[in-house]
Amino acid sequence: MSVLKLLNVNKTFGTGHKKVEALKETNFEAERGELIAIIGPSGSGKSTLLTILGGLLTPTSGEVIINNQNLTNLNEKQRSKIRLKEIGFILQGSNLIPFLTVENQLKLIDRVKKENMTKEELGKLYESLGIGDLKEKYPSDLSGGERQRAAIAKALYSNPSVILADEPTASLDSDRAYEVMDILKTQTKDNNTTTIVVTHDTRLIGYCDKVYKMVDGVLKLENGA
Repeated sequence: MSVLKLLNVNKTFGTGHKKVEALKETNFEAERGELIAIIGPSGSGKSTLLTILGGLLTPTSGEVIINNQNLTNLNEKQRSKIRLKEIGFILQGSNLIPFLTVENQLKLIDRVKKENMTKEELGKLYESLGIGDLKEKYPSDLSGGERQRAAIAKALYSNPSVILADEPTASLDSDRAYEVMDILKTQTKDNNTTTIVVTHDTRLIGYCDKVYKMVDGVLKLENGA
């Protein structure tokens, strides 16, 4: 069953001779239980695509549909509610709140959303990410890799329908990067979610069910299971 669709989506920035078509007309569909990679050079439109998929950027034309909800027909407040309920973001910059400990980053989610991980599930997640002893630490006390792993825990904690990851392994060594991909794949399959990873790291492609390549704003399927 499709959880995420783009129908004839286009994104243009600027006007006149400064007009740039960052994303050419794109159709895309992701099913539950799929782990998908989007690869391509810098400036190819990957980040634009990811922000549109996450409802953070409105397309110039076309439709974005998450769980049968058309984001293009909604106002910003309505889109925010859907993002909170349906989407977990893992960004290059860890996007952690600087004055909250790792544990309190997640407790904050409890205040705005229910049906998050149980205490037991969270304990297993901490352990799998190797951050069980960092719960009382602040972001400034963590290394870049530790902050990224804490951000992954934060994204997964809310049991989202869709996980959007922008270079999630960029600050991790090879062993930890593979562990993170194992975690994302397990979460995707066990929870029947959809995970989309934007990455330059072609070593991670083997974990994915489908691989798309983006060049000059054009998205094409490279291979699929």
